[in-house]
Amino acid sequence: MTTKISSVGLLSPGDMGHSVGKVLVHNGMPVHTCLAGRSERSAQLASAAGLTVNASFEELVQQVDLFLSIVPPARATGVAQQIADAVKTTGTTLIYLDCNAISPETTREVGRIVEASGVTFIDGGIIGAPPKVDGAVPRIYVSGPDADQATILNNHGLDVRPIGDVIGHASGVKMCYAALTKGLTALGTELMVAAEAMGLTGSLREEFELSQSAMLEHLEKSVPGMPPKAYRWVGEMEEIAKTFDDVGLTPKMLLGAADMYTLVGQTPLANETPETRTRGKTLQDVVEILNEALPKGK
Repeated sequence: MTTKISSVGLLSPGDMGHSVGKVLVHNGMPVHTCLAGRSERSAQLASAAGLTVNASFEELVQQVDLFLSIVPPARATGVAQQIADAVKTTGTTLIYLDCNAISPETTREVGRIVEASGVTFIDGGIIGAPPKVDGAVPRIYVSGPDADQATILNNHGLDVRPIGDVIGHASGVKMCYAALTKGLTALGTELMVAAEAMGLTGSLREEFELSQSAMLEHLEKSVPGMPPKAYRWVGEMEEIAKTFDDVGLTPKMLLGAADMYTLVGQTPLANETPETRTRGKTLQDVVEILNEALPKGK
């Protein structure tokens, strides 16, 4: 059964979430959120995006037809339970599109949680940078028996792409893709810090400029943008590791990436936000700060 979608709910209005909401609002789709337990930064981003703020999850689910979950991986099941409980309490129903960077198995767990309350579930995975109004937008891959219902968002500025009726396929694409992009950023960060610790940064950079100039350019762009997001990427690397383990591959490479992002999260770089950054704005600055954070005397 096709559900008429005339309003969207969204959690949470962080970097990606508020950008998705802003594009939808700009293109005529009302977007609601709830800021209970959220930071002042989230409130500011929600306001900047033009989102309607509801006082509770119960109020939120009564106002929307489609709910988008865009939260750090560790919060995916918790948010699903909050929405499921609110739906049960209010006796309403909606479509739940999980857009989080979680493994197919975690996605199926989220689906079981929300479907138990009578909610229609769609698996989703976002690939690309946060969307810009009248600019580039990421792809939102969706899968599941009801995936086509999410394509209504294509009329409101987004790029939703169904890839079949199997729950877990959209999240699986996201996991494999992020293993390359964010996994490579972790590896590049680690090897550059190792070179710095050994006093070899200059020599390594000279060789990269000779034989790996494209990779060096990639690291110059990707590593400085990583620190404010590192705390979220720990959970994402763990979910990718779980994905690989579930199909019989080693999880160890991506668990190492999770360790790298954990280290970043323990440094002053973790206190920076995209809007107010003063440190870690170049590859070398990030490398020097992380080198200082290494245990000494080994």
